[in-house]
Amino acid sequence: MEKYKIVDDIRKAETMDSSFYHDQEAWELAKEKIFANGWNYIGDPEAMLAGDNNVYPFTLLEKYLDEPLLLVQQRDEINCFPNICTHRGFKLVQNPGKVKKMTCAYHGRRFGLDGQFEFMPEFKEVEDFPRPCDHLSKVPFNTWKNTCFGSINPAIEFSQISETLDRYLDFLPFNEFRNASEYNEDYIVNAHWALYLENYMEGFHIPFVHQDLNSIIDYGKYKTEIFDHVVIQTGYSDSSSIKFDLPEGHPEYGNDVTAFYIWAYPNFMINCYPWGIQYNVVKPVTPTRTRVKFIYYVWDQEIFDFMEATKLADKTEREDEFVVEEVQKGVSSRFYTKGRFSAKREKGVHYFQQLNAKYLNS
Repeated sequence: MEKYKIVDDIRKAETMDSSFYHDQEAWELAKEKIFANGWNYIGDPEAMLAGDNNVYPFTLLEKYLDEPLLLVQQRDEINCFPNICTHRGFKLVQNPGKVKKMTCAYHGRRFGLDGQFEFMPEFKEVEDFPRPCDHLSKVPFNTWKNTCFGSINPAIEFSQISETLDRYLDFLPFNEFRNASEYNEDYIVNAHWALYLENYMEGFHIPFVHQDLNSIIDYGKYKTEIFDHVVIQTGYSDSSSIKFDLPEGHPEYGNDVTAFYIWAYPNFMINCYPWGIQYNVVKPVTPTRTRVKFIYYVWDQEIFDFMEATKLADKTEREDEFVVEEVQKGVSSRFYTKGRFSAKREKGVHYFQQLNAKYLNS
């Protein structure tokens, strides 16, 4: 897999070998090396554990990792556990709800809300029981603002990501954001998950592909910055665009910014506008099929309506789908293996491919 190595100097580097986007071997390797080791978006903990609910079963990256997990709230603490009984692997919790104990419906093994084994019928004669492996193991789990993330075997600390997000977005009153789920959308893109993210990682294509988006930002000032497992693109406003009121101390204080486009490794994006936040979550389905979920949190409904936010997002998405699906056909051609990067405009793509190559080769 060393063929996926990306040279550090972008001026000399070639892009990822095209086989990455269609080979089954690379697809399976990325599952374990990238996604099992990465921080994956789970959802909004307040929405999942709404009302009196204190357990919420879910599948981490369904159709790819397919890992059954379980959120459990005990007082003010939320933990994540494998949603499998340590006796025979039966799914422990079937539905969201409120429980005092977690009892397996197969043979009656019981766990406390802290994941500790408590009782098992017909096991009096079993020696050396219970052992540590009979308890539910904790799955690495973190919350950030109105989101939570989990990882099977994290390669980095979540703080490496969250500290950068805080630096740029802490000025926003997340506690005032409305979970505007009525605007949420799912899209199916007939392309490899990485191609979709690579397209997101650069503004190079904006004046060629996104006329409406290009009309509200100053492309000449468009900036891409690389951080630890995070890429931040800043769209500066033209004279007529709505802009943020950024506080003193913000990295962009004093500048006219109309949008931040933030990517966190491996598959989570934040589109931030003066009206609020739109999260994009990219979920691999097959080597040539990807599901993308748009999740909206609205702060200023008036600006949201004025900017026709959902109309702009949907049009931009459809335009992105067209080019990404055409690229999928191109990288599958016998005549294409690698390309080169624009040293000025494709720094984000270069960094993304470097990380992928690093983990694939690890």
